[in-house]
Amino acid sequence: MHFSVSVSGCAASLLQASILLTPFLFPNVACAADDTKKSKPVRPCTARSANHNRFFDLNPIWVKPPEDGKKKSKDERTTSWSSNGYDIGYNFTINFCGPVVEKLENVVGVEKDMWRNISAFYEKGGKTYSMGMQNAEPVFRGKKLVLNYTDGSPCVSSKSKKAEGLLADRALKGDDDVDDNDDDAPQKPKDGKRRKQTIISLLCENDALNSDASISFVAASEDECAYFFEARSSAACAGIEKEFQTVGPAGVFSLILFIAIAAYVVGGCVYQRNVMHQRGWRQLPNYALWAGIGSFIRDMFIILTSSCARFMPSRRGYSRVSLNGGRPRGHSEDENRLIDSLDEEWND
Repeated sequence: MHFSVSVSGCAASLLQASILLTPFLFPNVACAADDTKKSKPVRPCTARSANHNRFFDLNPIWVKPPEDGKKKSKDERTTSWSSNGYDIGYNFTINFCGPVVEKLENVVGVEKDMWRNISAFYEKGGKTYSMGMQNAEPVFRGKKLVLNYTDGSPCVSSKSKKAEGLLADRALKGDDDVDDNDDDAPQKPKDGKRRKQTIISLLCENDALNSDASISFVAASEDECAYFFEARSSAACAGIEKEFQTVGPAGVFSLILFIAIAAYVVGGCVYQRNVMHQRGWRQLPNYALWAGIGSFIRDMFIILTSSCARFMPSRRGYSRVSLNGGRPRGHSEDENRLIDSLDEEWND
């Protein structure tokens, strides 16, 4: 016995309709593949690894100042992050991606209107020194997630001046390693001064009970112009971008239900056509059941419409129900009057 399984006309049409309707029923799922091609996240304080396409969101550790007229809850942090300098002689105050929430005054070498953009600073000898301005774009340096703040207070140590002199001598001698057009070559600031900068290496800390960040001071350059830190936090662990989490529980349930219905209809059509040798509408699974339900609904509709038709207005107005064979009540009275008038004529 030769048995061949072929998809029926209704099944093929259903499959085609499913493919065509999927982008409209689930547009977020259909476009997810195209969105993964984006190499740069749109949201601030986020980054995506180019090698593994992993997404990192540092917004949970970004301490933001309270909005006007609103108070922060008890669980929200109200101060910036701090790190002990230990042997360097002073401590550091840092915020991630945004400026520090503390109010700064008399920052050395920084204009007053720029104080609100400082993201890292320290205090020494009664003076405040900026370690860099706000930067909400963490980047990858190899496999390390790094946040860099630049344009802090000027470097005024003698060692920094010596370093600038060495670079200038190399440039005058025409060293092949120094090129004005080379992006990796040291760039001279616009005001001619080297300024402090901060480099923070962010490391993943898988601690479900602690969502805070811990910042450790690693080292500072000899000229005290560059400061290196390590920050550990669960926010530095790879996760799923929120823009991709567009299919909620209701969407997942709808997708499963849609697939189940499609499998029921397609599988039933194939079985009815190839095994039961049905054609036309009888190819649908459980055709007798659905036809019976359809007939029941049709009969109920006819009964309801016919019962209501008696109360519908006719062309000559509403009909009256009488007990005399359906004739109007006033018809017998007219007959009595006619008989009485004829009797009177005959008596006369």
